[in-house]
Amino acid sequence: MTLILASASPRRAELLKSTGLDFEIRVSEIDESPLPNEGAEALVLRLSAEKAKAVRVLYPDAKILAADTIVVLEDQILGKPKDAGEAEAMLRSLSGRAHEVMTGFTLVRPGYDSHSQRVLTQVTFRELSSAEIRSYVQSGEPMDKAGAYGIQCGAAGFVSGIEGSYTNVVGLPLAEVLVALSD
Repeated sequence: MTLILASASPRRAELLKSTGLDFEIRVSEIDESPLPNEGAEALVLRLSAEKAKAVRVLYPDAKILAADTIVVLEDQILGKPKDAGEAEAMLRSLSGRAHEVMTGFTLVRPGYDSHSQRVLTQVTFRELSSAEIRSYVQSGEPMDKAGAYGIQCGAAGFVSGIEGSYTNVVGLPLAEVLVALSD
């Protein structure tokens, strides 16, 4: 049975490829805007389910894996920054503080109920200087990443602590996904 990753994220594809699984990529086009009063956990679970459902319509006989990752700081959802100013503001707010990275993933298989799960990782940033933040934002790297950073790239040196799944912070909690795929 074909496995389809319903994601445009090159990081998710790299992580899944590292497991040795064969899969195809099909991008789902959904509105990722939060609903009014929607909490972080509800948001990532809803978006991963909607992504999986959108691809499932086109590939009903395949296993579909979809995910959505956000950064949460004191109940505030930090998605992908809209511009450099918003990226700088996000990084300033994360500086010297702990935050959560939350991924919701959904696995849909023919003949089975869909499986959705939320994985949470706590990440702590050291204090960042204004020059570090500016330089990182000018690199362009933060612009397509939740919370305006990529732990696997230039922001690796910002992280002073991590509790939980590293691959979750990159965008796909591999341990949990592999267990779901094996069931």
